[in-house]
Amino acid sequence: MDIFALLPQFGSLFLTLLAFIVALSIIVAIHEYGHYIVGRWSGIKADVFSLGFGPVIWSRVDKHGTRWQVAALPFGGYVKFMGDADPASGKESETIEQMSPEMRRKTMHGAPLWARTATVAAGPVFNFVLSIAVFGAIMMVQGRMAEPLTIGEIHPLPYEGITVEPGDEVLRIAGQPLPDFEDREGFDDFVESLPRQATLDYRVRRDGRERTVTGPYPMPPRVSRLAPQSAAYATGLRPGDVIVAVEEQRVVAFSQLKDVVEASGGTPLDLTVWRDGDRLEVTLAPKRMDEPQPDGGFETNWRIGIAGGLAFEPATTTLGPLAALAAGVAQTWAIIEGSISGLYHMITGAISSCNMSGPIGIAEVSGAMASQGAQSFIWFIAVLSTAVGLINLFPIPVLDGGHLVFYAYEAVRGKPPSEGVLRFLMTLGLALVLTVMAFAIFNDIFCP
Repeated sequence: MDIFALLPQFGSLFLTLLAFIVALSIIVAIHEYGHYIVGRWSGIKADVFSLGFGPVIWSRVDKHGTRWQVAALPFGGYVKFMGDADPASGKESETIEQMSPEMRRKTMHGAPLWARTATVAAGPVFNFVLSIAVFGAIMMVQGRMAEPLTIGEIHPLPYEGITVEPGDEVLRIAGQPLPDFEDREGFDDFVESLPRQATLDYRVRRDGRERTVTGPYPMPPRVSRLAPQSAAYATGLRPGDVIVAVEEQRVVAFSQLKDVVEASGGTPLDLTVWRDGDRLEVTLAPKRMDEPQPDGGFETNWRIGIAGGLAFEPATTTLGPLAALAAGVAQTWAIIEGSISGLYHMITGAISSCNMSGPIGIAEVSGAMASQGAQSFIWFIAVLSTAVGLINLFPIPVLDGGHLVFYAYEAVRGKPPSEGVLRFLMTLGLALVLTVMAFAIFNDIFCP
C-alpha cells in the first residue's frame, strides 16, 4: 500500500507541514552534505554539520572531529567549518590569526582559492545531482512506451461496449493509422482528427491476428493528475474522475473540456463528474495561469488544474541507464530554463508576480503532492531541489553564488574584498533575501 495515498485530499495542517519538513530536510541535507564532503576532500575541516537550527536534540562526533546534529527547528541546516564565526561562514579573525599555517589551511578562510570555490559550489551541484538521479530513476521505472502502441491497463470509464483488451497492439483508430507516439505534435493532430465519440473502432493485432474491436476515445476528459493550489484540487476532484458534461453539454474529449475552460474567462463552470459509477455535480472557477512557451515566452490561459492522458496505460519497455540519465539531465535543465525565464518575465512585468511562491505556498504544494502518492511527492522533491540549487547560485551575498562572485573577484585582483566591504555586502544581501522572502509570503497570503 502507498502510505502517501492515505493523506487526505484536504490534508490537515500537521500533514502538510510534515510533508514540507520532509521535503525540505532531504534537500537541505543533500545541499549541505555537498559542502561538507567536498570541503573534507579539499582539506577543509568541518566542525559542525547541522540539520535544523536552534536547540540541539541529538548529536554525535565522528572520527574526523565533526559534530553531526539535529536541531529543534527543521527549516534549514548548515555546515560550520573550522575558523567560521557563524553558520554563514563569517570569519573568526582573531582565532585564525593565532593558528599555525597547517591549522589555518584547514579553515575555509585559509584554504586555497580552488578549495573554497569547489566547496561552495558543491552545495548547488549536489542539489542538481539529486534532481537528475530522481528524475532518471523515475523515468527508468516508468519505462518507454512500447512500439507499436500496445494496450496495458484500461482505465475505468463511463462508456459501454468497450472490447479492446490489455495486450492488443493498436494499428488504426477509426480507420486512421497511428503516427509515431514520439512525434507528440503529430500524435496530437491525429487525436484531434478523430470523430468526437465516446467509443471508436480500433484495428488491433491480438494473438498474431488482426481484428476490429471497440475502444474509447484515446484522450478522454479523465483526470490523470491534479495541479496543487488549483481550482480542481480545491473543489475535491480526484485522479480517475471523468468529466462527462460541462454546463450540461456532453464532452468525450479532453480537448473539448479544455476549449470550454479557456473560453470561460474565469466564469464558474458546472461540471458533471463520473466517479466509480456515481455522478457528482461540481462547480469551480478557472484560474488565470501564465504558462511557459517553447520560444521562452509566456502565454496567459484559464485553467482548472487537471492533466489528461490516454484512456489506457500503454505497455512499456525498459529504459536503459544512459537514456534515463539523459532524460534526468534534460528534465533538470528544463526546470532551470523555465525558472530563469519566469523570473525574467516577472521582473519585466510580462507575467504576474503572483507566480512567485513562498514557504506557505511551497508547504501547501508539498502536502498536495504527497496526497497524490509517493511518486508525485518524490518528483516534487526533485523539482524543489533544482529550484534550491538554482537560487543558491544567484550572485547575492549570503548565498553560495555571492561567495563565488567574491572568489572570482579574488582570482582577478589577487586578494579578497576587505572585511568591511564584505560585511556591508553581506548585510545588503541578507536584506535583499529577507525582502524577497517577505514578498513571497505576501503572495502566499493575498494572491488568488
